[in-house]
Amino acid sequence: MKKKTIIITIIACVFAFLLLSVGGITFYYLNSLEAVDKNAKENITFTVKTGEATNTIIANLKKEGLIKSDIVMKLYAKFNPGTPQAGDYIFTKSMTAKDIYSSIIKGKVTHDTIWVTFVEGKRLDYFADVISKNFDYSKEEVLNTLDDKQYIKTLIEKYDVLTEDILNEKVYHPLEGYLFPETYEFLTTASLKEIIERLLDETESKLSSLTSDIETTDYSMNQIMTLASIVELEGARSKDREGVAGVFYNRLKAGWTLGSDVTTYYAVNKDFSVDLTWDDLNSCNEYNTRGTCVKGLPIGPIASPSFNSIKATVYPSTHDYYFFVADKNGKTYFNKTNTEHDNEVNRLKREGLWFEY
Repeated sequence: MKKKTIIITIIACVFAFLLLSVGGITFYYLNSLEAVDKNAKENITFTVKTGEATNTIIANLKKEGLIKSDIVMKLYAKFNPGTPQAGDYIFTKSMTAKDIYSSIIKGKVTHDTIWVTFVEGKRLDYFADVISKNFDYSKEEVLNTLDDKQYIKTLIEKYDVLTEDILNEKVYHPLEGYLFPETYEFLTTASLKEIIERLLDETESKLSSLTSDIETTDYSMNQIMTLASIVELEGARSKDREGVAGVFYNRLKAGWTLGSDVTTYYAVNKDFSVDLTWDDLNSCNEYNTRGTCVKGLPIGPIASPSFNSIKATVYPSTHDYYFFVADKNGKTYFNKTNTEHDNEVNRLKREGLWFEY
């Protein structure tokens, strides 16, 4: 009996030792996969070279102090196989070994980015200028891509907001008005087409909430964007863009010309710092609504409108006015006749409320 008790005791001790050993090993294994320093905040750039072996990467991680144990990391990698992705990574010592390994396998590399702002109410030429100043593309290269008819055709297939109307041979620039003015974050290595399509993605996204209502109007998407671009420029000083849009709709329904100077500026390719001549105003092309050629809308947009101007064009105010003018404070005055309009303009000038560029 005594001998049997000794054997049982030995077995129990061995079992307890094994349990403690397994527990200890398990604790060591799990602990080694935890962060080196949970409070660390310093960023460490870590590079994985193309074709670099997993064991070499792990050894480098240990050398950088990003993991507690290279042995445990190798064991973890063996049970969680994957192909390391080359590139530069940003790690901290507060990251666990699991997260670091996962980032390398999934290729969550760090990228240099740039924030670029495009202002509303600007022409395509301005967008090309901004792109060329922020990326390694010449302005000529940008404009050539923006006007490439074959590329435009692929975009029409991709985006619902783009229609065959923009391919009309009399349109100056097919994508005029469709590059959405906003602030974007781009990769510094972004391709030219990626940049262009990022702006078009935003246009498509913004217009998605209005598409069904646009379809119930008597106007096409291109016509809505065209009028919105005019509202953007004519109503830039106005706090009532819906009212401004209402004036243009009234003129369209009455069969009048829009009589918009901003369309003339675009038609003759002048900026707003230069005065228009009588020849400019009376010139005949598909954009100028001051002349006698265009009784309705221009052939296409003349600038990139803001969302507020697009919305005002889709949901205009209903009234019986045919003229408007805004003072220097943004207050808009509406009139039914040209005589009333001229009187309003003269009054604003007399009272020092006239806006001057």
